[in-house]
Amino acid sequence: QVQLVESGGGLAQAGGSLRLSCAASGIIFSINTMGWYRQAPGKQRELVASITRGEITNYADSVKGRFTISRDNAKNTAYLQMNSLKPDDTAVYYCNAAALVGLSYSSYWGQGTQVTVSS
Repeated sequence: QVQLVESGGGLAQAGGSLRLSCAASGIIFSINTMGWYRQAPGKQRELVASITRGEITNYADSVKGRFTISRDNAKNTAYLQMNSLKPDDTAVYYCNAAALVGLSYSSYWGQGTQVTVSS
């Protein structure tokens, strides 16, 4: 099985920064796209940012210019640097990875980490 463990969430003031990490472990041959999603209370889960194995990135319009996604393929780890945080960024942030286990890719999710931004 593949496990994704997120860390780095917490409380920040508006304008502050946080850095999230997502470490994948298990019998993994390869990880293709890794992404960060978030879900605020009463809202649907939404894509925040994603990065392919070749480091092609994609961002939600709401975080462009403020958040940066990166990854370390040797460590099977993805990061999300969040700067200029806003109260609207408050949500549970989930890591997602498309991992090759055996002969096929499957989608895996982390348990989520809370990010709270105070005004």
